[in-house]
Amino acid sequence: MAIFYDEAAHTFNEYLLVPGYSSTECVPSAVNLSVPLVRYRRKDGPSLMLNVPLVSAIMQSVSDDKMAIALAREGGLSFIYSSQSIADQAAMIARVKDHKAGFVVSDSNVSPDDTLETVMEKKEASGHSTMPVTHDGSPHGKLLGIVTSRDYRPTRTPLASRASEFMTPRERLVTAPAETSLSEANDIIWDHKLNALPIVDADDHLLNLVFRKDYASHKENPLENLDDHKRYMVGAGVNTHDYAERVGPLLEAGADVLCIDSSEGFSEWQSQTLGYIKKEFGEEVRVGAGNVVDREGFRFLAEAGADFIKIGIGGGSICITREQKGIGRSQATSVIEVADERNKYFKETGVYLPLCSDGGIVFDYHMTLALAMGADFMMLGRYFARFDESPTAKVAVNGNYMKEYWGEGSARARNWQRYHTGGSSKLGFEEGVDSYVPYAGPLKDNVALTLAKMRSTMCNCGALSVPELQEKAKLTLVSSTSIVEGGAHDVMLKDQLSALPPNFR
Repeated sequence: MAIFYDEAAHTFNEYLLVPGYSSTECVPSAVNLSVPLVRYRRKDGPSLMLNVPLVSAIMQSVSDDKMAIALAREGGLSFIYSSQSIADQAAMIARVKDHKAGFVVSDSNVSPDDTLETVMEKKEASGHSTMPVTHDGSPHGKLLGIVTSRDYRPTRTPLASRASEFMTPRERLVTAPAETSLSEANDIIWDHKLNALPIVDADDHLLNLVFRKDYASHKENPLENLDDHKRYMVGAGVNTHDYAERVGPLLEAGADVLCIDSSEGFSEWQSQTLGYIKKEFGEEVRVGAGNVVDREGFRFLAEAGADFIKIGIGGGSICITREQKGIGRSQATSVIEVADERNKYFKETGVYLPLCSDGGIVFDYHMTLALAMGADFMMLGRYFARFDESPTAKVAVNGNYMKEYWGEGSARARNWQRYHTGGSSKLGFEEGVDSYVPYAGPLKDNVALTLAKMRSTMCNCGALSVPELQEKAKLTLVSSTSIVEGGAHDVMLKDQLSALPPNFR
């Protein structure tokens, strides 16, 4: 006979945190949000950390190199999506690693014969106003000059003018040799009041650019998530089908951590993938796995060698797995049970396995609830899809700006590898939708607001770190009436009043 659970499963929306004692030391500025990213032994401590407990989802509509750079700058991590060619995914990872090194390979270049019209088109497409002029227009051609927005006036300079006519020529440029360190490059930039410094080899071929704004960015973002070489950290998704071909190029490109992208992790496919990666590339290659929703699923992946485990099936805003297949479990209950099993595993083995709550987040406070219930960090899709840095288009819908957002199980993504359980290599039916989310602006501003709420809530619980929150948190289930009581009620809001006809005011 089938196993029946006696109690109903619960969502984050059905819980509240009960305030605890707060000392005068409990102020938001004192809260430390750093969490472990991968498994570690009690005596050693984690080898990889997150400075804030946020990672972006392995999705076409969320995590590309632009998102990865923006999120790492704020202390989190992106997992570059795997539903693309191996070469394209590796190139995205390489761009993230090159960016933080401070030595950026220029992706906007022109030849001396290119016209101002071409320059303007490239500026519009890339957003970059600084363009090296190389003999062949390539990123590593012989440097002949640089074009910036100060070298031309669109209203006066003819569009047919060639770059050689209005560029700042090579003899007037300050450059630095290939062996220049980032610290030395920044000194040159400041000494010569430059916005960009070209790095050239002995034959005057362009190697990289170093920008003044990158130095300023580091000073403005103290929580940047950096590797040992001061480069931004970045993750990469892999699937359970072409991992033998995909993993090597991703690691060569600089991926710091991998994560198996699958709708359901309690499977032999995942244990085979984990086993292969660890055998072929070594235990030092860190791989997350999932998703699971119960104790058995956690134990399976823990013993298979996962370095962190994702929790959640069917709770994502664009996921329709529960509708299509009747598979899943409410997110809060899943996190609570898996976290309890993780803690038992830690006591038994001395190995701590971080948990990632994936899905079910509707409001910012749900993130703090997930942490209090035992998750170490959250993987978010809809949340990040709303921002400027997501790879999707911003469109006007009924007078409001929206961002496109689609699931990996949708017909648009056609990521059959994520849902495949044998048989034909195609998406048999959809488990995700194609949708819009309200446009929210830049990532930095929104993440800052979310983290401010998180720190404030933790102070209300008397906690200054995530482990302390998990130790001290008191959670209570709430009734449907209580949920209504928690918002504005029994009043007419001013913006509602302005929408009423005059005779009703």
